[in-house]
Amino acid sequence: MSAERPGGRGPLFAFIFLAIAFAVMFLAGCAIGPDYKRPDLELPRDYGVAQSPVPMPEKWWTLFGDPVLDRFVEEALAANYDLKAAAARIEQARGRFVIERAALSPDAGIDARVSRDRASALGAAPIPPEFLETSTHRLVLRASWEIDFWGKYRRATEAARAELVATEAGREAIRASLVGDVVRGYFALHALDRRLDVVERTLAGREKALELQQVRFDGGMVSELEFRQVEADLRQVQALVPTIRQLRLRQEGALALLLGRTPREVYDARLDRGTPTTPVVEVPAGMPSELLLRRPDVRQAEELLHAANARIGVARAAYLPSIKLTGEFGGESQALGDLFTASARTWSIAGGLLQPLFAGGQIRGGVQVAEARQRELEEVYRKTVANAFREVRDAIAAQTNLREASSAQARRVGALDRTFELSRLRYDNGTTSLFETLETERQLLLARLEAIDAERDRRDAIVDLYLALGG
Repeated sequence: MSAERPGGRGPLFAFIFLAIAFAVMFLAGCAIGPDYKRPDLELPRDYGVAQSPVPMPEKWWTLFGDPVLDRFVEEALAANYDLKAAAARIEQARGRFVIERAALSPDAGIDARVSRDRASALGAAPIPPEFLETSTHRLVLRASWEIDFWGKYRRATEAARAELVATEAGREAIRASLVGDVVRGYFALHALDRRLDVVERTLAGREKALELQQVRFDGGMVSELEFRQVEADLRQVQALVPTIRQLRLRQEGALALLLGRTPREVYDARLDRGTPTTPVVEVPAGMPSELLLRRPDVRQAEELLHAANARIGVARAAYLPSIKLTGEFGGESQALGDLFTASARTWSIAGGLLQPLFAGGQIRGGVQVAEARQRELEEVYRKTVANAFREVRDAIAAQTNLREASSAQARRVGALDRTFELSRLRYDNGTTSLFETLETERQLLLARLEAIDAERDRRDAIVDLYLALGG
């Protein structure tokens, strides 16, 4: 019988190691846990209205034809604090994905050590003096790999990838909401400017009326009751001026914050104004099913559901054994010069299997949590889709309803303006009372303010339409 060559088992063990690894990779084609499938949803066949053949523009806010508004939106997209924070969250999610994916690959590292030891000369076993002090030099390459036989790490990677996509969709949702807030905030500021202008012009007219009534009262032509009534109406309008100024101040600060300006700039809050138009818009071309892909909040909800579905497989894999291979190859010697010689060579290869037997219900609880989380996020997804179509329905209806309301308010202002003019003439001729004239003027002021609000609401409805459709 021939003698076995020293170190002859090394290549054999290495071959076995690689054979096991490739066999496992070949066999592990399926991952434990359910594969993701989008929940069945009953979607409308169409939007129920005539649609424009033109798809939704990418920069829909340019339809209002206001360069100042366009500049504000671009500034917010570049500097808004929430949008920058969302970008940082994407980087966090990307890092978590890299961490999860790394578990699919073997770990490798170099272990290098140098040590100097001295043993006791008075120990139980006598040691020759020349061996009391020893030196050890060690340099090995170590590798370990937990084989993803059941697809646990693949499911974890799948979940992390879905969470990354959900985070990216979340940023797009914040972006869309930001654009909507900036545009609506700009329109609110523009409406407050107009309200202040109307109130100040009304105040100037009532100040002249009060001066005239003062002359008439001093001359005994009108009673004190009539004089005080005109004065009371003047004070009422005076009180509106600082109230509207305060609202405008707050709106300027809120808009400056949305634009991502510095604390000093937010405190100053000096914002330019433009002259936006109010276009008549049609529902852009597109099918209801496309809404599920365009709207970032719907995509975010679905990707979170996808991640929760993959986490079920991770939780179930805890029932099954884990298989880990480890190995190292290198050299160890007392003299540094001998470290790379054949005699100093050292290697090891090992495989381990760990099968959980009892965990006090911890694994079962983890599976229950994962499955319940998946059911929760499925309902959240269904609600998000239903809410998306509710918003689309409301926004489409608002295009007609608010346009008609704004037009009616404008006609009302015209009618009351003429009514006030006639009432004032009749009062000057003594054919009607002062109280009727003052009441007509109050209604005219109210109608003018409501007409401004109606125009702002109509513009906001256009914003809501494009946001609802995934703009």
